[in-house]
Amino acid sequence: MSLSSDYTIEMHGISKCFPFGEESICAIDHVSLQVHKGSFAAICGPSGSGKSTLLNICGLIDTFNEGRYLLNKTDIGILNESDRTKLRRKEIGFIFQSYNLIPVMNVFDNISYPLHLLGESKSQIKSKTFEILEQVGLAKLAARIPDQLSGGQRQRVAIARALIKHPKLIIADEPTANLDTKTAEIIIALIKELGQQFSTTFLIATHDKRMALHCNYIYNITDGVLA
Repeated sequence: MSLSSDYTIEMHGISKCFPFGEESICAIDHVSLQVHKGSFAAICGPSGSGKSTLLNICGLIDTFNEGRYLLNKTDIGILNESDRTKLRRKEIGFIFQSYNLIPVMNVFDNISYPLHLLGESKSQIKSKTFEILEQVGLAKLAARIPDQLSGGQRQRVAIARALIKHPKLIIADEPTANLDTKTAEIIIALIKELGQQFSTTFLIATHDKRMALHCNYIYNITDGVLA
């Protein structure tokens, strides 16, 4: 099998199946997917299509039964759970539709949390966090907790948290779904700007045509089959 160094994600025949009586049901059925480094790829499909399962496999949250998955040339299938966790913490960021911020933490601590998990020094954490706070326009809101922020501001926190460790890949699940049109356009522009700055690959699940229009690739998934 010829493997390219130009891809962040390279999947070959990936399946995720569950036993169902004497048979099995495949949430993901022999999916092959290649996403170039630094690009934006959209995964579109209705509820129950396998979209979330595919994103979870790409983000090393879920495993697969069959096929081969390489993340930046690392063969995921041969890693144990501990190694997958370490790789996920280091190289993958997540942006969620519901933001998934820690409610008792202020903006600064929510954003800096991934750096604590990586064991970076206090001085590095402080410097990197203030830098990205400026980039996402939240420097004056660093001491606020999530309940004191608008939806757009919360999504900016989520974007900053995902990007602060400069991951190779960001998994974004409906990042503009809860935002009004004007705020969504601002968030899309911010994601593109910072993604290009950090040479980060984005894999985005979305029903938002505005988001899809900014993607290099659009894949449709139905009943676990990717087109």
